[in-house]
Amino acid sequence: MEDGGSEQRTRLNAGNADMATAVLPAEAVEPRTKSNVRYAFTCAILASMASIVLGYDFGVMSGASLYIKKDLNLTDVQLEILIGIMNLYSLIGSLAAGRTSDWIGRRRTVLLVAAIFVSGSLLMGLAVGYAMLMAGRFVAGVGVGYAIVVAPVYTAEIAPASARGFLTSLPDAFINFGVLLGYLSNFAFARLPLRLGWRVMLGAGAAPAALLTLLVLVLPESPRWLVMQGRLADAGAVLERTSRTPEEAAERLASIKAAAGIPSDLDANGDVVSVPTEQKNRDETRVWKELVFAPSPAMRRILLTALGVQFFQQASGIDAVLLYSPRVFQSAGIAGDNRLLGATCAVGATKTLFILVATFLADRVGRRPLLLSSAGGMAIVLVGLATGLTVVGHHPSAEITWAVALCIVSTLAYVSFFSVGLGPLTSVYTTEVFPLRVRALGFGVGVTCNRVTSGVISMSFLSLSRAVTIGGSFFLYAGMAALACLFFFVFLPETRGLTLEETAKLFGVAADDTGMEAEGPAGKDKAVEIEMPTN
Repeated sequence: MEDGGSEQRTRLNAGNADMATAVLPAEAVEPRTKSNVRYAFTCAILASMASIVLGYDFGVMSGASLYIKKDLNLTDVQLEILIGIMNLYSLIGSLAAGRTSDWIGRRRTVLLVAAIFVSGSLLMGLAVGYAMLMAGRFVAGVGVGYAIVVAPVYTAEIAPASARGFLTSLPDAFINFGVLLGYLSNFAFARLPLRLGWRVMLGAGAAPAALLTLLVLVLPESPRWLVMQGRLADAGAVLERTSRTPEEAAERLASIKAAAGIPSDLDANGDVVSVPTEQKNRDETRVWKELVFAPSPAMRRILLTALGVQFFQQASGIDAVLLYSPRVFQSAGIAGDNRLLGATCAVGATKTLFILVATFLADRVGRRPLLLSSAGGMAIVLVGLATGLTVVGHHPSAEITWAVALCIVSTLAYVSFFSVGLGPLTSVYTTEVFPLRVRALGFGVGVTCNRVTSGVISMSFLSLSRAVTIGGSFFLYAGMAALACLFFFVFLPETRGLTLEETAKLFGVAADDTGMEAEGPAGKDKAVEIEMPTN
């Protein structure tokens, strides 16, 4: 009898469980993880729109420069200054972006970026001479500096760790899409009258910037910035919408609170809590001292790693290819504006296609393998490009088909290797390695290094080509790519799958330096596997 009653109770309980499952809505049984991931994806997409305008401003100048030189009768020196000066102007934006985004928030900073881009594009499109064109480049350059910093920082801070590599690589994917749009704009408006064509090319950049202004209004603020302001309830609401489960949201909030120095017993039920004065009122001088002037050994390693990645991204010659691709193809033996612009569009399309590969592999393969493969591949194909250009240069009157083909294939292979590693993962890696309290400023310092290097490359390419030949220039860039591969092998640990708060431990940052408790709410009973590079 007891056995029969037991079986009956078991069947009854099972039936009740089935009925409860049938009655309860699906989200009560299983968290709606897909909708949350989609929301985080949407936020990253909207923030990354700033990168489209950034890429457009770079890409469109590649072809527009051909017509600007003819219309305004510019010398090569004036032309390379016009093309490359934006990188130096962007220093102002990149240096100010960290403090601005800490002051007014990441979201409002994106709005500021959109307004700057609209102003810069209109100034360039309405330029009546070289001086006004340079003024427009200055305004747009400041916007470039802001966009390079704030879009990846915002995306990294709103993305869950499991999808951070994918989402944080979106800004660079959008840069490439913007570059492609710039190339297509060159091709589309090339048939307009000389005085009108290049102005339409440059002024058209105001359209996506104006659209960005409207779209950013629906973005939430970064949860990490909200926590730094003591707005725990708002931060918790954002995290619940961007995390896979409520447990993950609570864990992320606890980790951020610990990193910001907020006691763990303060919860998100209230609107605003009081942030410790030492953390909230940390002045700029103290942050610079901690990051640059008197860093700890761990912080010094973080800074070296971030600066190295940012430096080698540009020192390997990417801007020489993107900004001067018509000149490169012309040197390879391709003649005619339409053919040059068509070949340039092929570069943009290839670069955009292959960056999607990195976007999907960043969280599967990891950052370190992709960066190593990217730098090594770039070094090899740059040697091929330099060889082809040298051969063509030594036989200017002959048509050497294999050398021309080698130049074209090597150029497309070069942007492909760049796009699967150094292109998107530079921003991903830089946003991941800095602790919360110095992340915006640290990323700004890294971008400053990036922009200075880019400015040197872009403003010296024509002069360097005259001094050592265009083939010799690319042999030099091949050497830099080889050095980049060695640097990545020695200094870069893998960060895939770690939260931003855990990543600092890779570089030896102690728990008290990150603000994290060893047995805090976010880290209790949680094993973190840390993969270090093996030499």
